[in-house]
Amino acid sequence: MSWSRQGVRLPFTDRDEAGRLLAEELVPLGLDDPLVLALPRGGVPVGREIARRLDAPLDVLVTRKIGCPGQPELGVGAIAEGGEPVFDADLMGRVGLTPADVEETVRRERAELARRVTAYRGDRALPSVEDRDVVVVDDGLATGGTARAALAAVRAGRPRRLVLAVPVGAAQTVKALAGEADDIVVLAAPWTFRAVGQWYVRFDQLSDADVQRLL
Repeated sequence: MSWSRQGVRLPFTDRDEAGRLLAEELVPLGLDDPLVLALPRGGVPVGREIARRLDAPLDVLVTRKIGCPGQPELGVGAIAEGGEPVFDADLMGRVGLTPADVEETVRRERAELARRVTAYRGDRALPSVEDRDVVVVDDGLATGGTARAALAAVRAGRPRRLVLAVPVGAAQTVKALAGEADDIVVLAAPWTFRAVGQWYVRFDQLSDADVQRLL
């Protein structure tokens, strides 16, 4: 099920406000003992507000974009902790790449992913998602690559119900992700979408220390 709330006022003041508004739309789902997994860094303040409202534990699910060699800002895939790389097959075909061509990039991103997992969680393992209602949270969806990788990693853990919750997402991306989760909750899904930050008045860059503090 994929839907969006009508009449939400954009831009959001900040991620905290967006999280509070999003949390109210999650309450009617009647989630049973949910676990909130936020994608760092930007998803963590959104997830914190949702976890507070749902009285749920909050943790991080670390993801990394896999950039195109020579064009690192062009994401051809992504990887989430505990999961395998998920590639955009159409984009890979258009730029003439195979998974073998990005093996070195994947290796570097795995190393950075491991570093961030240690920074955010230390030696503590990612909570089990098996037979749980899990809410995966980010601050927005542009291409949806990291969200797709995150959902695939969580789905492999056999959750009872898998929900993707974001304040704002490109309409095309929300539609493309409809089959990746049991529910997708989005406050606004505009068709014209340049970047997540355009939908926030304050969209500060967060550091590892910010994530640790929020957790």
